Amino acid sequence: MTHQITMDSVESSQIAAIGYHSESQTLAVQFKGKGEKPGSIYHYSNFTPEDWQAFRDAESVGSHFYRHIKPNKEKYPFVRIEDQTEQA
Repeated sequence: MTHQITMDSVESSQIAAIGYHSESQTLAVQFKGKGEKPGSIYHYSNFTPEDWQAFRDAESVGSHFYRHIKPNKEKYPFVRIEDQTEQA
């Protein structure tokens, strides 16, 4: 089950926005798209409030993501959320 998660824009060369749903402990990450097209959104499970705070407060959200979240597929299983803009 996916949740509507409010996303906040971030300063990053790879990531456009991040958000968090505390009840389901779900992290949402929207990557930058190509040109004007928005990028894909992924939801990562098992993301604790402490994980969220560390990610949100990181000096570089991109570096934090690629160091601590992406390599840990077992700890943070993810699913790609189909974006309305991708539907033809």
